[in-house]
Amino acid sequence: MFVPFHDQNPLRYIRFPWVTRGLVVLNCLVFLIYQRAGNADAEAASVMAFGLIPSTLAGIHIRTPGIYHAPEYLTFITSSFLHGDIWHLAGNMLFLWVFGDNVEDAMGHIRFILFYFLCAIGGGLAHVMVEPGSDVALIGASGSVAGVIAAYLLLHPRVKIWVLLLFRIPIRLRTVWVLGFWILLQLYNFAFGAPGEISWAAHLGGLLMGAVLVLFFRRPGVPLLARQVDEEMPVDPVV
Repeated sequence: MFVPFHDQNPLRYIRFPWVTRGLVVLNCLVFLIYQRAGNADAEAASVMAFGLIPSTLAGIHIRTPGIYHAPEYLTFITSSFLHGDIWHLAGNMLFLWVFGDNVEDAMGHIRFILFYFLCAIGGGLAHVMVEPGSDVALIGASGSVAGVIAAYLLLHPRVKIWVLLLFRIPIRLRTVWVLGFWILLQLYNFAFGAPGEISWAAHLGGLLMGAVLVLFFRRPGVPLLARQVDEEMPVDPVV
């Protein structure tokens, strides 16, 4: 098991990844303040109000009358800010923190915001297509983060990433091995894994959306499948 924690990949076009860091902070604040970090009643209420429920989105069932909930089409976005527990939140935010800044750098702040939410929608749509009659709410930023992973892999496959092997041994490996293994794991679990609490379909939907969008959202001149980063290269800050 590889746990990435640093990539040593410098920014070239922006001074600071405001969107990436802001999304991490916002996700954490929603969990700590709105979901109250483990309060069962608050978590259940937030999931029912803002989670993506395939059966209600498809019109098969309706939500409990008299209780506020977000419009169904907005739950593609609102559900991405909810997390089941601290480990669910920590895993998504770690990947976003490590890989999001360079994807934001390659796209620019505004396009990266749009990219992030479109990947959330892609993940949600894939989940609904696989389980259209499910009454279980989909929550989490996994679709968006999967899109970021796909974009990073296509942009920087040769960059070396610091990872914890088996959660304890720090080593450096190329992006293609770390993220390639993660993607293969999602495919394997989707095809052969037993039903559980994780929506592998949402991961794959986000991956596919991210892989397609990075082709069009990256700045002019930003290459795909770039060679190893030259860490001595000067940075040209552009907003």
